[in-house]
Amino acid sequence: MNRLTFKTGTMCTLIGPPGCGKSTFAAQWPESWRVSLDFYRKLAADTETDQSATPVAVQIQDLLLDARLARGLTTIVDSTNLRAPVRSGLLARSARWERPAVAVLFDVPLATVEAQNAGRDRVVPAHIVREFHHQLPTAEQLHDEGWPTVHLASTLTSPTP
Repeated sequence: MNRLTFKTGTMCTLIGPPGCGKSTFAAQWPESWRVSLDFYRKLAADTETDQSATPVAVQIQDLLLDARLARGLTTIVDSTNLRAPVRSGLLARSARWERPAVAVLFDVPLATVEAQNAGRDRVVPAHIVREFHHQLPTAEQLHDEGWPTVHLASTLTSPTP
């Protein structure tokens, strides 16, 4: 097993469906390192589930991501990041600020994701979890998109800052 460490200023992007463990994984680092669409939706609409608040949540995430990367601060992007255009935009941001980009791919079996989702306080409908799980890219696809470093969550132990 590998321990995940970051160079100062790294943008670490978590990639996986709801319920795969991204937020639990992200919580192992300082709260100030994390940008989270769920959290920004909650700030904008009093609930993480209001998808109509996503556009403003994305604006908040982008603003904070740019602020952190401009300052050379390590940042964890905690959202599904399952769409290639979203990942491309994140890569462009890290390149703009000349910061290292790392992807953590949550290669969690669907049955495990479904079980974890069912046990959460905020359960995502099962059909959405399945749809998102089917969108999961492979490590090879991420490398082809330009991600220089891709870690599989299944191979990682507790991270270190």
